[in-house]
Amino acid sequence: MKKVGILMGSDSDLPVVEKAIDTLRSLEIPFEVHIYSAHRTPAEAAAFSAGARQAGFGVLIAAAGMAAHLAGAVAAQTTLPVIGIPMLSGQLGGLDALLSTVQMPSGIPVATVAVNGAANAALLAAEILAVEDASLASRLDARRRADAQRVLEKDAALTARLCN
Repeated sequence: MKKVGILMGSDSDLPVVEKAIDTLRSLEIPFEVHIYSAHRTPAEAAAFSAGARQAGFGVLIAAAGMAAHLAGAVAAQTTLPVIGIPMLSGQLGGLDALLSTVQMPSGIPVATVAVNGAANAALLAAEILAVEDASLASRLDARRRADAQRVLEKDAALTARLCN
């Protein structure tokens, strides 16, 4: 199975990124996590991204706040799918990061999830990998069924509490 690479612009992103890590672990997807900054370590970010396919990665996730150039910098170096997680930071409530991540020029796409949407970034990465992996597709289906069951159980509990 291909690995997922997770890049963070700063170690302060880890509390949010852990949701992606937990999701990938629950789906038994191998991954690596690194701190590379588009501005402070651009050569290292570029080298990792350019060599990612050869290193066995199938999808890259990039989490960054404020100017949030990491996902775009990563995408510029590879044709692997890149998923950007705009991080809540700064005085604009993550809007700056969201716009920086989603407004990529034609020819360098970055899929973008919600601000701090690390779990969805991992799920999207899993869906991309599952195109060629039936076992992973089955695990994703099982997760969806379990999620639906939890919602129905909460509905039943609420109905029992309020309507009886």
